[in-house]
Amino acid sequence: MAALLWSFQWAVSAFCWVCPGARVKRSQEIVRVIISGGGTGGHVYPALVVAEALSAGRGETNSGPDILYVGSRGGVEEKLVARAGLPLESIPAGGLRALAPWTIAANSLRLIRGFARAWRILRDFVPDVVFVTGGYVCAPVALAARLQKTPLMIYLPDLEPGLAIRALSRLANRVAVSFSEAGQFFSKTKVFTSGYPVREAFLKADKATAREFFQLDKHAPTLAVFGGSRGARSINMAVSAVLEQLLDTCQVIHISGRLDAATMKARREGLSPVLKKGYRLYTYIYDEMPLALAAADLVLARAGASTLGEFPALGLPSILVPYPYAGAHQETNADFMVRHGAAIKILDAELSERLLPAVKSLLGDEGKLARMRARARELARPDAAANIAQEICRLAQTRTAGG
Repeated sequence: MAALLWSFQWAVSAFCWVCPGARVKRSQEIVRVIISGGGTGGHVYPALVVAEALSAGRGETNSGPDILYVGSRGGVEEKLVARAGLPLESIPAGGLRALAPWTIAANSLRLIRGFARAWRILRDFVPDVVFVTGGYVCAPVALAARLQKTPLMIYLPDLEPGLAIRALSRLANRVAVSFSEAGQFFSKTKVFTSGYPVREAFLKADKATAREFFQLDKHAPTLAVFGGSRGARSINMAVSAVLEQLLDTCQVIHISGRLDAATMKARREGLSPVLKKGYRLYTYIYDEMPLALAAADLVLARAGASTLGEFPALGLPSILVPYPYAGAHQETNADFMVRHGAAIKILDAELSERLLPAVKSLLGDEGKLARMRARARELARPDAAANIAQEICRLAQTRTAGG
């Protein structure tokens, strides 16, 4: 992957030689920032939180910045960025990890088209700094920034970078990581520990308000189940198999994702009226996600990047089920949370057997839950977005000073 990216950089350099595009001279009173991240909420939400921190003036600027978001065409970020009220430019994007030659060829063409589009966007917008958080869309954006000599910052949400981020980090001026353990993969002169930026709503949500919002019993133990916007089939099926027993133990807020929405709706309809009262089922929720997690005493989820930020912000104990086909990063994320006493890990293949005993054991042991809550809160960094915003503004000043 890294070799392919460097070969791609050499190829697009030739494009830049032929089509350089004159940079526009303009006033430097307002800082201009391009933000890019896509593919999953774990890449998009931190980017949007940093954009909010910049706009709120928590960075080192005297006036609000001019922000443009660059996302992948058809990606989840299109809807999320629109909800955030930011201007969006979409470009073609694709990964190079597929095994099928025709898929690699098709995605290579998308990458080249994406670079050409990113080049024009940067040429026309003239950013002072580019900030990327991961996803396929970031490669063409980062390469365009490098070749146009625009300062570049990368944020790594996970604890372990993929090959693409490792390669792109060589192009970056600064690399932000959520925890110091992730810094080992990058140059010491570039990396700094920022924390994981989370939405203000996660920092302000409280259990009583959240349970009232979802019309749940204020005192009953509550489990949140979340598998991402598409959903996690193994988690959904494991929950479905023991749903009645779970509901005899606790209330459940289940965010199933699109993948199994119809199946889980049918499953809910088959419940008795008494059990149905304690089961809140949603395909996906956006603005209410902080409340859904705040209402819970325990969460069952994959171990994506958001695990490292959102659960600690709420002091929420977790049962983490790493997705087995996402490389090693979810395993690494889960092991980190377990090592710090904030979670237990269940392998995907063992979930059906271990889910119910694990939930009963944890919800039945308030002392252990209290210890896990405390350990989770120790990992939270409420100042993460401000830390990144300040560093973005410092980078922008180096561009401004250079003319």
